[in-house]
Amino acid sequence: MSTQHFPHSTTAMARLDSVSLAYPKGPQVLRDLTWQLLPGQVVGLLGRNGSGKTTLLEALLGLRDPQAGRIELFGCPAAQLSDEARARIGYVPQSSDLFETFTPTQLLAYFRSFYPRWNESKVEGLMSRWDIPRDQPIRKLSGGQQQRLSIIRALAHEPDLLVLDEPVSSLDPVGRRDFLRELVDQVLDRGTTVVFSTHILSDLERVAFNLAFMSGGQIALQAPLDELLEQVQHLTGTSSELSSLMQRLGVTPLKRTPLEGGQERVLVKLPQPSALPDRVQASALNLEDLFEALT
Repeated sequence: MSTQHFPHSTTAMARLDSVSLAYPKGPQVLRDLTWQLLPGQVVGLLGRNGSGKTTLLEALLGLRDPQAGRIELFGCPAAQLSDEARARIGYVPQSSDLFETFTPTQLLAYFRSFYPRWNESKVEGLMSRWDIPRDQPIRKLSGGQQQRLSIIRALAHEPDLLVLDEPVSSLDPVGRRDFLRELVDQVLDRGTTVVFSTHILSDLERVAFNLAFMSGGQIALQAPLDELLEQVQHLTGTSSELSSLMQRLGVTPLKRTPLEGGQERVLVKLPQPSALPDRVQASALNLEDLFEALT
């Protein structure tokens, strides 16, 4: 896959340029990965278990140092952010990092002291609407209540960049719907840039935003959901016909699968509209098909 290098003039909330990262004595997780998040974007990060989604988000936030490449947040190196810049970030990790001996009231009071933009009315509204006990030790809360509390803590200071790693995994369907509604309101009200990983495809279809598919340590494809569903197709034909067609359209196949009898199936994002030869068969994909094909 070719590597894109972003010009310094590009306005981005977050930028990763040719980032590679491997764990000690372990496999390489990120491979020459280039990616950016623009202001106001809401990006769902999709990938199979073990594909590196958590590592990518932690590297994005400066929590893991890559062996190669550059990572910037708000135009500054991620590993050298000032306290003021860090106060512009909200983060919900995959595993809870709450202080379990605190009560929710004590936890929120503690974090409020760090953030000048803390929105107490938002906190009170969410605590009431999500029915979180305020004076029980956090360790006694259910997994779903702890996850809701983590989300409240991340939203309370009205961040400019919100990073969420599997934020709805412990929530029931009603809780997931409430969270997504709050997420959309946050974006509409403030233009917050949001990236969150999830494996629950039905949740992504509730909100029309960008999807990024992670595979092989890279972002295989990113585009708005409606554009993906309209333009990404499986084409079936002879290898020579498909190669000629893709050359004429100026597109690169996302995936090639050889079939019997000299036939081939390619996954491709077509420009719209595209006239196809009669001998080439096209089939559209739903989100589950896209996930299967791209990851």
